[in-house]
Amino acid sequence: MSEQDAVPVRRRTVLKAAGAAGSVVAAGPAAMQTPAGPPTEVSLGAIPAGATVQIALSVNGVPRRVLVEPRVTLLDALRERMGLTGTKKGCDRGECGACTVLADGERIKSCLTLAVMRQGSEITTVEGLARDGELHPVQEAFIRHDAFQCGGCTPGQIMSAVACIREGHARSDDEVREWMSGNLCRCAAYQNIVAAVRDASREMGA
Repeated sequence: MSEQDAVPVRRRTVLKAAGAAGSVVAAGPAAMQTPAGPPTEVSLGAIPAGATVQIALSVNGVPRRVLVEPRVTLLDALRERMGLTGTKKGCDRGECGACTVLADGERIKSCLTLAVMRQGSEITTVEGLARDGELHPVQEAFIRHDAFQCGGCTPGQIMSAVACIREGHARSDDEVREWMSGNLCRCAAYQNIVAAVRDASREMGA
């Protein structure tokens, strides 16, 4: 499908369409024969099955326009449409934090966010932290403190740590543990992760 065929979409469009479809299925055939009520903002036909929509957003400071189906998560859009595979797919249900990215400066789990919901957002992934060939202080601290083993969770840990420090939640070991608790490490490198976050926080003057 060409970009001209793309259907504009908003978050409310997706949610209303999904909710209406669920209501029809739950009510059974009788509901399908009921005359339509007053017109609403969005009809079920607004997003045909298999249709794609164009979204525009900034990723690591670069303007991007991509065609995605409304059901595609931000995680899959980053990895499969933009080739940014630094963001990892772990549990794919918001439990492990491996897919953490920054959206308009706030950390989110990209597997729980539809790409169309981030229209116009500024997204930062682990690939966008380094500047002019220099690693971000958090990345350097993770290396110094050996704050990883298999590395599967590391990009999400680093992105969450960057936000944690900016939020002012890295003033003690206990505070770091609390505010980084949404990022799991199957290798249990938590002690080194906490040390790295605290070290980076001091270096960044936070």
